[in-house]
Amino acid sequence: MPPQWDDEPAGGVAVTQETRQKIDKPRLWKILLHNDNYTTMDFVVLVLVSVFRKQEAEAIRIMLDVHQKGIGVVGTYTYEIAETKVAHVAEMARQAEFPLLCTMEPE
Repeated sequence: MPPQWDDEPAGGVAVTQETRQKIDKPRLWKILLHNDNYTTMDFVVLVLVSVFRKQEAEAIRIMLDVHQKGIGVVGTYTYEIAETKVAHVAEMARQAEFPLLCTMEPE
């Protein structure tokens, strides 16, 4: 008869209990574009296509939404990605000498 271990039941089958840790999903952040009276609509569409990878039709819809409502949601991302995209938009706007404001807020 083989020796029995303390954690092994008499039937010869070891039982292990699997513990699972609950992993929370990362908090998401909305990126917002703000309307101003100086940034051209074409530049806003360019930003939406190049930075946010929007199709041109969707970029135009978002741009018109921002123009008509004063603010518009561009997308929802994790903090690090949102922060990077907001910084990229700010740099593009600065280089083009437009006051386009892009911000982020928790969802």
